Amino acid sequence: MTSLPVDLNKELARRANDPQTETCGICLDEILDPKVLDKCGHKFCQGCVKHAFVCKPVCPECGMIYGVIIGDQPRGGKMIHKLITSHKLEGYKDADGILEIIYTFNDGIQQDNHPNPGQPYSGLRRKAYLPNNKEGQEILQMLYKAFDARLIFTIGESRTTGQTGVLTWNDIHHKTSITGGALSHGYPDLGYLKRVREELALKGIKK
Repeated sequence: MTSLPVDLNKELARRANDPQTETCGICLDEILDPKVLDKCGHKFCQGCVKHAFVCKPVCPECGMIYGVIIGDQPRGGKMIHKLITSHKLEGYKDADGILEIIYTFNDGIQQDNHPNPGQPYSGLRRKAYLPNNKEGQEILQMLYKAFDARLIFTIGESRTTGQTGVLTWNDIHHKTSITGGALSHGYPDLGYLKRVREELALKGIKK
């Protein structure tokens, strides 16, 4: 095993024995020009955390979100919704019908932030469903925020077909069927609204 240079060993020992020395969790070196994040209190080098926030505005230590996360969902898609009053979702009999969400994207070309820039991707049309009650309406508005932040879809590998370079869901789960239960991405699934709210919060989307 190659030994560390004597000077580096001395420096590491000095830092370990010096209670005043603080290490930046990004560069793993002594903190220079310290920046304390106001929400969580974690401290980093000013330059390190500034560069990290360009990539993703979250604390590298605890994941606390600062600002708005913007995804790589292709531009130009549409999200609309309509109310279906003729049916109710199982488990939500008190809801006043069903909120049907419709997403549409035309064919396009992958950009620099996608896996294969310059290559085409196919458009899509997807539907999803929420109960038309207070919580369902709140989740709907959060999904609109996520769509505007380009977080609902991404370009990657389809989990169902294995095809690459296609539009696919971006870790915010949707109920694409009215029936069939959780295994069929449908209802009943009484824990779904809580889970999707948590998934949205992880991307900085809150009520």
